[in-house]
Amino acid sequence: MTFSTLAKASALDRIKTWVSRFFGPWGVFFKGFIKHPVMVGSIIPSSSKTVKKMLAPVDWNNNKLFVEYGPGIGTFCQPVLDRMRPDATFLVIDLNEDFIDYLRRNIHDSRFIAVHGSAADVNEIIGQFGFAHADYILSGLPFSTLPNNLGAVIAAETAKALRPGGAFLVYQFRARARDFMAPHFRKIDSGYELWNILPCHLFWGWKE
Repeated sequence: MTFSTLAKASALDRIKTWVSRFFGPWGVFFKGFIKHPVMVGSIIPSSSKTVKKMLAPVDWNNNKLFVEYGPGIGTFCQPVLDRMRPDATFLVIDLNEDFIDYLRRNIHDSRFIAVHGSAADVNEIIGQFGFAHADYILSGLPFSTLPNNLGAVIAAETAKALRPGGAFLVYQFRARARDFMAPHFRKIDSGYELWNILPCHLFWGWKE
């Protein structure tokens, strides 16, 4: 590696650190987008209206394990924790270590678990924490742009991980996300939220 390459890498790291410190959570989110753009669905966190509409169909009284893929800086985290039972568990999975580190430092709730890993390994991960199935799984991952057929793999593994009657909750900018869900969920409810940057499609796939 040449001196100029090292200098450029160092400068980029300094910019990322400055952005993170200056903008707080937004800086962490932006830094994560720069680091793994194909794994982050948006450069802007979801709106409160999207969060409320996405979580509306959840039966919180019958939820023991709620899982989220790609939590980012935790836009959905506190709203989920606010709705959950005291004895339930909320497990989030993200490949970005910066996001996981941020969530571990900022969310102090005994029901919350942040895991650095891949959504494709959801069955193995929930098994490590003593669960056979999840009740609900939420995802904002950009299925249509994930590499190496990962979108299809995650959809299949999610269907295996959910209990009968559970649901896969997906919010995306592209309606094509439904195509990844359709082979595994016979009933898929859909919605749309305009008050989001960008407006997004909402899907709830129910496991029979």
